[in-house]
Amino acid sequence: MKQIESLQNSFIKNILKLQEKSRERKKQKLFVVEGKREIQLAKKGGFHISSLLFVEEKMDTNFLDEFLEAELIQVTKEIYQRIAYRETTENVLALVEFKSVELNDIRFKNDNPLILVAESIEKPGNIGAMLRTADAANVDAVILANPKTDLFNPNVIRSSVGCVFTNQIIMASSEEVVTFLKKSGINIYSATLQNSNEYTKEDYTHGSAIVVGTEASGLTQIWRDEATQNINIPMQGEIDSLNVSVSAAILIFEANRQRKI
Repeated sequence: MKQIESLQNSFIKNILKLQEKSRERKKQKLFVVEGKREIQLAKKGGFHISSLLFVEEKMDTNFLDEFLEAELIQVTKEIYQRIAYRETTENVLALVEFKSVELNDIRFKNDNPLILVAESIEKPGNIGAMLRTADAANVDAVILANPKTDLFNPNVIRSSVGCVFTNQIIMASSEEVVTFLKKSGINIYSATLQNSNEYTKEDYTHGSAIVVGTEASGLTQIWRDEATQNINIPMQGEIDSLNVSVSAAILIFEANRQRKI
C-alpha cells in the first residue's frame, strides 16, 4: 500500500487537474469519483478502478477489500480535503478509466427498446437529473447527441448520484443518431412545439426514442424533420416550456406507463 503525505506530490497535483480540466480527463482517459456508493456503482457498471485514495482512520477495511485490484493509496486528511470536489464523500475517492461510449457499442435489453436522446445539453445538473430519470425508468440507453458537456464532469457525476454508471450512455452527433435509430427501426418522438401532437396521444409501446433539446433553442431541424412524430407537453400557464430534465421525466414515464398496460 502506498502513502502520500505531501500536497506537492505530482500524483496529487494530477488529481486536481483531472477534477478541474475536461481536456486533462480526455487526454488521460481518467476521471475522479468520490464516495463509496458511487465508486461501487462504477465498478458494477464495468468501469475499471485504477487507483483508490483514502484517509486510513476513516476507512472501512471491508470496503477496501472490494478493490484489491486497484492501486491503494493512503493520504492525509489535509490532502483529501484539498483534492475532494465535495465536502461529504466518506474520505474515499477513486481514479476511474474511461469507458467507450460509441454508437456501435450499444446493446439493447429489449426487442422494443426505450431510449432517451438529449441534444446539446450544457448544464451538468440537467444531464445528471436525466440520468437519474433514465435509471428509475430502466431505459435501454441514454444518447447524448451533439454533446456540449463532458460526461465525466464532477458535477454530472454528483448530480446523477452515480447514475452515470448505471445507464448505458452513448455520445454521437445528431446526424449519426438519427441514422442509427432509423436503421434500427426505432420510432423517433421529438419534443417540440412545431407541428406536434400532445404527448399522451402517441403510442410508445414499440421501439421508441424520446428526444429532448435545450430550453433556449429546442431541437435542431433534423430532429423535427426526421421524427416519426413531434410531440408536446401542453402548458396551462404563462410559460411555454419546462426544464428539460422535467420534460424528459414526464415523457419517459408516459412511455413506461403505456408499456405496462
